[in-house]
Amino acid sequence: MKENNKQKNSTDAGTDIDVVKEKNEQSGLSYNEVKEYIAKTSGGHGTSVYSDTNIEEVKTKNRPSAENQ
Repeated sequence: MKENNKQKNSTDAGTDIDVVKEKNEQSGLSYNEVKEYIAKTSGGHGTSVYSDTNIEEVKTKNRPSAENQ
């Protein structure tokens, strides 16, 4: 019986692994993809890991220039 399961690519319980993989691909964003999307679009506490902001560029822009003093 195990030989038959290997040929059909299914679990011992009879779940078709290929069907599950196909449905997962069609299901939308993963949990981590959703977290990343929310962090990039709305910000929030502890989201710096998802930031694509260049910190040094922001610091340079925020420094007072000789003209503004």
